[in-house]
Amino acid sequence: MRARLARAVHAAARGCGGRPIPPEQWHVTLAFLGAVPSARVAALAEVGSVAAQVAGVPAAGLEVSLGRLVAWRAPQVLCVLPVEPPAALGRLARGLGDTLIAAGFAPDVKPFRAHVTVARKVTRPSEPRDVPVVHWRFERFALIESRTLPSGAVYSVVETYPLCSGASARK
Repeated sequence: MRARLARAVHAAARGCGGRPIPPEQWHVTLAFLGAVPSARVAALAEVGSVAAQVAGVPAAGLEVSLGRLVAWRAPQVLCVLPVEPPAALGRLARGLGDTLIAAGFAPDVKPFRAHVTVARKVTRPSEPRDVPVVHWRFERFALIESRTLPSGAVYSVVETYPLCSGASARK
């Protein structure tokens, strides 16, 4: 099923002039901070630990069903949105945002919309449309560094945090 979504995303990215992000780099974005000085990255790692403790995620983790492709004009990206975001995902995102603000960070102030960025540099945005639904189960979340290189976006995991009991953190 993920392969069908990747094919649909690739075709849509070509149609809108975007650069597809490889499926192995896809991740659900919970908060966006923009540029963060390297001296503050350690503080971000602590924020993730606090947010994980207060998230109230069910013991089974989170399952997100992705199935709506949208283009966002201002950041020039193509994203896949959840069909219906689980309430626990919203709680996690709000808790993460509150924890970031309390730690002195300034997360994006736009209303939260869980999404997976699947293409960048979109020059001809298309209308939203349904794509093959993919169900992803998560037992942890991660602090991810995003770098934009001439060859495209590169995402690197800095730290991971368990969402539920039984899931271990790993760097």
